[in-house]
Amino acid sequence: MNTERIIEQLHSHLVSGERRSARKFVRALYSSGASAETLAKEVFWPLLEMTSTLFRKDQMTTLAHQYSTRMLRMFVDQAQERYEEKALRGRSICVFCGPNETEELAGQMVADLLEADGYEVTFAGGGVANDDISEELAARQPDVLLMFASSAKDAPMIRELIDSIREKNAHPAMQIVVGGGIFNRAPGLDEEIGADTSAKGPADLLKTLLTQKNVRNERWAKKLRVRAAA
Repeated sequence: MNTERIIEQLHSHLVSGERRSARKFVRALYSSGASAETLAKEVFWPLLEMTSTLFRKDQMTTLAHQYSTRMLRMFVDQAQERYEEKALRGRSICVFCGPNETEELAGQMVADLLEADGYEVTFAGGGVANDDISEELAARQPDVLLMFASSAKDAPMIRELIDSIREKNAHPAMQIVVGGGIFNRAPGLDEEIGADTSAKGPADLLKTLLTQKNVRNERWAKKLRVRAAA
């Protein structure tokens, strides 16, 4: 599968609002043997990142952005029905994201793929206040808190939430994972704001959750050890 060529062609259909042509193109990809998981990770996700980047840099009109994100949501919804369900892993994840359209769609895509991979997932989307998130974490006691954000203005809120969790030592066994555009563009930001680890996209996230589930932010881990010794 020539991924670059596929992304280029589908992007052309998306930004011009050609719904019928876009659906026909995606159906042909499925007919050629492409799996829903592969399309989500290697086509839909890069297209979503491309859309976000071009719009942020004023290289895409609002109309083109609206066309693209709404058709991508349609394909993401359809792909979810085709995912192969894996055995349950016995681990739970609470997923939240930034409030804009692309962040919501990124969060949904990640939540769908995580659920298919065997995790118990709740996804509330964006615009949820930190106090509400904290209450939900207290009620559900998840193994992982996952925050996805593409905008730089989302980072302070995420930092505030993580600081609150760390200072209260509210969920010492819970791993905090972040991902999305801002964390990809600012290496080291995940560690700086107190997250345990980060992921660049869905494929990287699935691998990270398996191989780094015991990884913790060393700066905060040292503080907790000092508190415990005192």
